[in-house]
Order: sequence, then structure tokens, then C-alpha cells
Amino acid sequence: MQNTHEKRVIALFGEVLADVFPDRSVLGGAPFNVARHLRAFGFDPLLITRTGNDEIRTELLETMTGLGMDIRGVQNDMTRESGKVLVRMTGSGHGFEILPDRAYDRIHAGIVHMIALAVRPEMIYFGTLAQRSEASRRALTALFSSSRAPRMLDVNLRKPWYDFSTIKRSLKHADIVKMNEEELRLISSMLRISGKTPEEHAAALILRFNLQRILVTCGDNGAWQLGRGGRKMQATVRKKGKFIDSVGAGDGFAAVLIAGALQEWDDELTLARATDFAAGICTIRGATPYHEDFYAPFLEEWTGSRQSCIS
Repeated sequence: MQNTHEKRVIALFGEVLADVFPDRSVLGGAPFNVARHLRAFGFDPLLITRTGNDEIRTELLETMTGLGMDIRGVQNDMTRESGKVLVRMTGSGHGFEILPDRAYDRIHAGIVHMIALAVRPEMIYFGTLAQRSEASRRALTALFSSSRAPRMLDVNLRKPWYDFSTIKRSLKHADIVKMNEEELRLISSMLRISGKTPEEHAAALILRFNLQRILVTCGDNGAWQLGRGGRKMQATVRKKGKFIDSVGAGDGFAAVLIAGALQEWDDELTLARATDFAAGICTIRGATPYHEDFYAPFLEEWTGSRQSCIS
């Protein structure tokens, strides 16, 4: 990876959530999870979000500070609470309720504009959930207007928090798009994309929105990519450990995609490494590891060293 003195900033825009289980609460949200992985990979993620002035904020800032992460992008809302997802146990697994009108629905556009100009990110990561409110949509637009960096859209469709306009607007502003098989099917249906196969749908989306590439995750079956030239690449999971849960696997996949783009790995290698890392996340409880040792074998394979670039 890069040397420790080389700042390579990725701006990650969106929600920070506490997943509230009956017996515990865990920090989460795709932008936070991706940022945490990128920090372990040796990059400098700038998490752009907004929290309430509450215990979730305290835990988030303590966690980020402990990892050496930049906290300047974490805004403080004195009236609204931090994001929460209520997780309920059901007979068939888990049920989820994403609570409305949270602090991350009020990300301040002016603050985003100023910090983006100050840090000059090399890539922008964003999703769909944080666009459910007008205020945060304006903030995301401010981020785009403040930087010409490539943009990666991580589609995360969560009912009822998406609509036709959100999906269309997100694709219009993206260069690289990551989604799962079901999301590709839903988007193709909503936008009336032509084609009979997933590959044909992806090709039509690339053409319609002038995308560089689309990556589609397929669970146990790995992932595939389609580029602007129509070439398809497929990756299967090369190393399977004991499956615990799939929480955060897509976030791990996205983090490696960003790392690969910034390190200029070729597309096939990036896809294989992202698939393997996502499979690794499935061998632990939750979206991010408790110990840095988790990253060591991946970093060793990618760099030939068991040391990350974090000083």
C-alpha cells in the first residue's frame, strides 16, 4: 500500500447507524463500515455524516479517534437523535426497522462544501439511504459540486426509503456502481431497462447513465462486473471459512473496490480480492472485526507485508 506520509483521502457520505439488538447496540451504517476498512488498509477516509448529541455520537468519535480517523466530517445535531435500526428477532431470522427523521437526514450542505474543498478527496463514496431527506440530498449535491473526484455509488435499497427519483439521480451522478442481484432486478424494473438477462440490464444501465462499470454481488456465488466495453468478468469465492453471518459483506466488498481503484490494480484482480474479503467478513460476527489481526492475511497477500500503512 501507500507510504504513511502520503495522504489519500476518500470522502464517504451518508448514514451512521446504531443497530439496536435486544441485548446490545452496535455501530454500523455502510459509510462507517467502508471507512473503517479503508483505514485498516492504510487510507485516510473522511466520513461525512451527522449524529445527535448522544451516546452514539460519543461511541462513534471514540472509535474513530482510536483508529486514527479524521472526525472533521461528523456534524453534531442538537435537536435530532443519531440514526438507529431496531433489530427484532423473528421465527425466520431478523426483522429491521430503520427509524425516520434522524440526524443524518439533516447533513448541512455548507459545512460539507467547505470540508470537501479543504481535503480534496481522491474518490467519493455514497449510497441511497441518506438521500431520503431534502437536506441531505442538498449536502450530497454540495459534495459533488466541490470535487471532481470519481464517484462510487453503493446501492442500498431499504424499504420504504427509496423511490424512482433517488435511484435515477444517484445513477446520474455515479461513475462506478455496486449492487446485488435483487437490486439490479428492482432498478431495471423501476427504470424500465431493456433486456432479458442481468448482463443485458447492466449493459443498458451503463449506456443510459454513461457509467464506467457495474459490479453485482451474488452471495455465495461471488460477484461479476460489466464494463463500458461490454466485457464481463466473474469472480468466485476462492477461500471459504466457517460462515457466521453476511452482515457487512457488501461493505467489505466496496472497500476493496475503492482500494483497488486507488492502487490501480487491474479490474480482474480487484474483483477477486473484493470477493475474497467479503467472504472473510462472513466468517466474523457483525460488519467489522474487533481486532486488527483480521486484516493481516489480506494485507500480506496484497502487499507482501503483514503491516498495514497505519502509523
